[in-house]
Amino acid sequence: MSSDHLTRRGLLQGSAALAAASPVAAQAQAAAVATPRRNGGSAMMPVELTVNGREVHLQLDPRTSLLDTLREHLHLTGTKKGCDHGQCGACTVIVEGRRINSCLTLAVMHDGESITTIEGLGTPDKLHPMQKAFIVHDGYQCGYCTPGQICSAVAVLDEIKAGIPSHATTELNDVSLNDAELRERMSGNICRCAAYPNIIAAMRDVAGEKVA
Repeated sequence: MSSDHLTRRGLLQGSAALAAASPVAAQAQAAAVATPRRNGGSAMMPVELTVNGREVHLQLDPRTSLLDTLREHLHLTGTKKGCDHGQCGACTVIVEGRRINSCLTLAVMHDGESITTIEGLGTPDKLHPMQKAFIVHDGYQCGYCTPGQICSAVAVLDEIKAGIPSHATTELNDVSLNDAELRERMSGNICRCAAYPNIIAAMRDVAGEKVA
């Protein structure tokens, strides 16, 4: 074999040497070393959230859902993982005043935002009015969906108060509080125990409406 024959190994070694000599490559290598990685996966990213009034600073895999961040990293297990596909509403939390399914969004997408979970609505010693109403009207049975139901119910009343229409709204200029509106807006929160009439009664109670 001639001495000037270029082997695959030689080509790779030469390319690596040239890359290492490049200032751009050196900067990229330094950044890779400085950025922690989880088991060779995606680079971790800094995320700052205000959760239930408390600022938290985290280093997260950018693929981490907001639900897993709350449960696994912040140990706020009141927010439940039900279907993990955005179909049951058990993971509903309030972000910047709007209710969302936390299983369908990434934590990094909410950097700098304010999040309220069921733990932030009230405490055992000082319950939120919606929590009290759920107890009074038996708005739960097994209780698994209840944190999401309550967070969603709180946000729904705020939506109606702000005049935000739904598919059940008949007059866009006059968003009224009625059972059809409440049922439509709460339809994304599934209760396998079928406590729906009691949930509606609890919401009407909090809204100051007469409960039949």
